[in-house]
Amino acid sequence: MLVVKNLTKTFNTAGGKVAALENVTLTVETGQFASIIGKSGSGKSTLLSMLGALDVPTSGSIEVDDVDIAKLSSGKQTDYRARKIGFVFQHYNLIPNLSALQNVMLALEFGHMPAGKRKARATQLLSDVGLEPDEQLRKPSRLSGGQQQRVSIARALANHPAIILADEPTGNLDSETGQKIFDLLHRLSRSENTTILAVTHDMDIAGKTDVTFRLKDGKMTTI
Repeated sequence: MLVVKNLTKTFNTAGGKVAALENVTLTVETGQFASIIGKSGSGKSTLLSMLGALDVPTSGSIEVDDVDIAKLSSGKQTDYRARKIGFVFQHYNLIPNLSALQNVMLALEFGHMPAGKRKARATQLLSDVGLEPDEQLRKPSRLSGGQQQRVSIARALANHPAIILADEPTGNLDSETGQKIFDLLHRLSRSENTTILAVTHDMDIAGKTDVTFRLKDGKMTTI
């Protein structure tokens, strides 16, 4: 379970302190698919950074399975990201000189999976998200946008994360492919019991998730 309480993040600017997030509180049950909507500058990316332990809050807590990740040491936060969190990005962020298979295997290496087990695990994950064997051997430049996002999702699932954080996962895709990616994430939340938080501007997608949160000027509401 993910429990966020009174999360606040402020930045110092020439004009004084600015609150990117202000007393954000939310709960997402294990296995739920949640969406976060909001205009540019509303604090969505800042919130994802906090949840992924890429940044630390000014105040408040982020509990994942009863552990406040904001209070972990930097080393333990790195381990948390490798083992507990899977990231899915709008721009895929695949390593261009590695094949789809190698991209997923690299994530497994970071997750400390024994070398002898990585290829089989990566192959299975890519098959699960719909990549054919020959496609798994292609570099990202030889894959479509939808295929690259599937590789990104397989990579995010590599180390059995408790939570997947998806930042506009369908933003660079046409509507039909975007719907397929959404359906894939939805199935994964059910089959893997993985908690998914997706930032999206697509209200059609947001309206089909288990719960939808709206961020406005750094403050959170539930729709």
